[in-house]
Amino acid sequence: MLGYLTKRLVSLLASLFVASVVIFSVVEVVPGDPAAFMLGMNARPDTIAALRAELGLDGSVVERYLAWVGGMMRGDFGISYTYRTPVADMIADRLWVSLPLALFALTLTVVIAIPAGLFAASRRGRAGDYSIVGATQIGIAVPNFWFAMILILIFAIQLRWFSAGGFPGWQDGFWTGLKALVLPAVALALPQAAILTRVMRSSLIEVLGEDFMRTARAKGLSSGAAIWRHGLRNALIPVLTIIGLQFAFLLAGGIIIEQVFALPGLGRLVFQAISQRDLIVVESVVMLLVFAVIMTNFLVDLAYVAVDPRLRRRA
Repeated sequence: MLGYLTKRLVSLLASLFVASVVIFSVVEVVPGDPAAFMLGMNARPDTIAALRAELGLDGSVVERYLAWVGGMMRGDFGISYTYRTPVADMIADRLWVSLPLALFALTLTVVIAIPAGLFAASRRGRAGDYSIVGATQIGIAVPNFWFAMILILIFAIQLRWFSAGGFPGWQDGFWTGLKALVLPAVALALPQAAILTRVMRSSLIEVLGEDFMRTARAKGLSSGAAIWRHGLRNALIPVLTIIGLQFAFLLAGGIIIEQVFALPGLGRLVFQAISQRDLIVVESVVMLLVFAVIMTNFLVDLAYVAVDPRLRRRA
């Protein structure tokens, strides 16, 4: 087991190194000079040079890369070119919106998808199965921003149960902040729940055809008991993979929903930083999101070992 963990940690560190090089290289080749962008078209060359020196842009590519990576390892993401404030503080403020939103949406996704997938697989070929499959097809086809606008129209404008956008902040109370995230979380969760439901259904149908499931039924277990005691655990391997990928998407890919609901999250921060040529913010936020993706995959690999005894013995 220790050897398995060591291999996964080495793979994690190697992935982070490669990701940091790629992110830094891609941002560096983007045309345009942040200093010239900030000072405008009529700025003098000596003024631009002075601002480049102040921002730390006058060093070599290798020096700037090492300074950026070394700062991140110490928790120092640098200073924003535009706002002249620590990037770490900006990320921390926005993370308290994006992370709860992603966790809330992922919880709703799992709560909807797992029972729906179980229901559809246990009634394969019947009306209940066709209904679930049809609903998931609609959920996959319709984009989440359309769900967001429908939710705003019904629950914010017509019923007035929730606000149409904005985030009051957690200082106003936990339930107040959570209420502001309900509609965005539902809009994010519905398409992801449709995907996860189909994966859960397909995986469980495959497991139901295995010999050990027929043996369980032959020993006297009911269909429901056999699914819960033997089928569900064996069907979770591909489901865990999709859940890990979905969490990364919900954390990093909610920029459209954040725009629709005017949420001050990481997605809007990246969008604003790109439009303002604030490259240090773009690099830091994207690297943080990549770290979240890689760490999630690492935890999913550990979950594989916990769920599947065969992988545990092999590890």
